[in-house]
Amino acid sequence: MASASPAPIVCLLGPTASGKTAAALALAARAPIEIISMDSALVYREMDIGTAKPSAAELAAVPHHLIDIIDPADSYSAAQFVADTNALIDAIRARGREPLIVGGTMLYYKALTQGLNDLPQADPQVRAELDKLAEQRGWPALHAMLAEVDPVTAARLAPNDAQRIQRALEIHRLTGRPMSALLARQADARTFDGAAGARFRAIALEPSDRAVLHARIEARFDAMLASGLLDEVERLRARGDLHPGLPSIRCVGYRQVWEYLDGLCDFATMRERGIAATRQLCKRQLTWLRSTPERLVVDCLAPDYVDQVARLAQLGP
Repeated sequence: MASASPAPIVCLLGPTASGKTAAALALAARAPIEIISMDSALVYREMDIGTAKPSAAELAAVPHHLIDIIDPADSYSAAQFVADTNALIDAIRARGREPLIVGGTMLYYKALTQGLNDLPQADPQVRAELDKLAEQRGWPALHAMLAEVDPVTAARLAPNDAQRIQRALEIHRLTGRPMSALLARQADARTFDGAAGARFRAIALEPSDRAVLHARIEARFDAMLASGLLDEVERLRARGDLHPGLPSIRCVGYRQVWEYLDGLCDFATMRERGIAATRQLCKRQLTWLRSTPERLVVDCLAPDYVDQVARLAQLGP
């Protein structure tokens, strides 16, 4: 007799400040789970305040994975996330527990549920050329260049989203084709066995009133500043081996504080830019979520949103 198929793996998605951590910890109190972080910033050690990393008590309350796993001088890819997560899923289930994937890095979710694309690998020479051009003209100018060759990709990126603008321009230089066209072609050619709908259950925390989330973002950034974000970035700078071109320092909040410490803006401007960048991140995350038709939406502002998530997750009684 064939064994029953395993239950779908629950993925708790949502933009920044939507309450994912609180919901995940509430689920952990109801069922034997282990949390797999799906956050491209939480992987970095020494970066706690600006990434809104779970507290020591929260990390101790339930097993967490893929947090504090690499040095800020290194990088972590979607391919590494997929490999690590698949290994963790098997290990967690072997322990008689259920994995709960939690985060807002939608590129990781797409790679996990739909497979990795075969876009060209990073080219150090092309990236160095683009970095030099950005130093001369600024990233908004490179965003305008991207809009000429790949308007679809440019339309979903903020003018200062250096990492993604660079990658899209790099791909165009290496292939002569827009990244959006290459991804669309791969999506058309790819066939699935219902993975996103069957193997995974996506629950998305989305706000019924985005203004409330914006207010949360502002309050949280101020709380980060009050908790010592400037000191945290100062310690990173003092290492001597980090610079603004690294993915870690490009993280929202860190880039703006780094610029402030470089004397490129005053404190008030840094604060405004940090809040604005976080809101832009939130907007991008919500755009990604809207393109995820299999998701089950929960209003993260509802008083009973945690109970709603628990009912949809079906992880325990």
